[in-house]
Amino acid sequence: MLVSEFDYDLPPELIAQHPASERTASRLLHVAAGGALQDLAFTDLPGLVDSRDAVVLNDTRVIKARLFGRKPSGGRVEIFVERIVGAREALALMRAGHSPKPGTDVVIGEVRATVQGREGELYRVSFSDDVASVLERHGNVPLPPYVHHTPDASDAERYQTVYATTPGAIAAPTAGLHFDEAMLKRLEQRGATLARLTLHVGFGTFQPPRSGVVEEHRMHKERFSIPESTRGALAGKRVLAVGTTSLRALESTTEGETDLFIYPGFQFRVVNRLLTNFHLPKSTLLMLVSAFAGRENILRAYRHAVEKKYRFFSYGDAMLIER
Repeated sequence: MLVSEFDYDLPPELIAQHPASERTASRLLHVAAGGALQDLAFTDLPGLVDSRDAVVLNDTRVIKARLFGRKPSGGRVEIFVERIVGAREALALMRAGHSPKPGTDVVIGEVRATVQGREGELYRVSFSDDVASVLERHGNVPLPPYVHHTPDASDAERYQTVYATTPGAIAAPTAGLHFDEAMLKRLEQRGATLARLTLHVGFGTFQPPRSGVVEEHRMHKERFSIPESTRGALAGKRVLAVGTTSLRALESTTEGETDLFIYPGFQFRVVNRLLTNFHLPKSTLLMLVSAFAGRENILRAYRHAVEKKYRFFSYGDAMLIER
């Protein structure tokens, strides 16, 4: 398959730059199994859920992964921590005028970060202080590149789900941003089972395919864990995955890390329903939802969403897709 088969036209003004006034104030496009479309409000979701459903939430917590510093020579450097691998060590993406060499120092406030070497697309970096502490003091919320404002205090709250408990993600599982505590309670009152897992979103989720051929793309590994209590809660239920991250964890056959790449032709074993946001053209996530509901159904739904002026991407509106 060609990556170009997963393209659509999106007016830039439909890319949401800020979250809705309230978490549950977004719109919801319901895509039925046959492709029929229904325009709803997100607050209508409980009416589509009942005791047959297990709703699976990803409880990963976004870390303040983006650091800005300078080399002793004065050159500006950005360190984007992808994964903390030790108390004072991390794997990171780095942006600088020239590719940093082993031994390069970067000064971030009172902290010194030293490049140890290259590991694929990432750099191993050691810090003069505890990495988690450095990120808390000096880190910035890693908003996606299509969100153009500088992160502020409201982003620190709203680019995090209300049930985020396990630090480690560099991006929010954005389908979960629509929920508040009252909405979760309403789902339980409808008889739905709420279950949790953890998948730490890494940069690979958003990495565009480098080849024009879908099957040639390789996903970067992401860490995940599924408690036995969650696996048990799914038995005999319609599984509603909140977000593509929850779906990828549930459909993975490995344990601990997954590089599962889902595109049309994939055979789903676990998930029946998917709550997700709208995804970028030609992205692996658009390929995933196309595998779930059919490429033509999804592209038709996206054209409808553009026509009806839905808000797109991380801070945008949601879709409930039936497999």
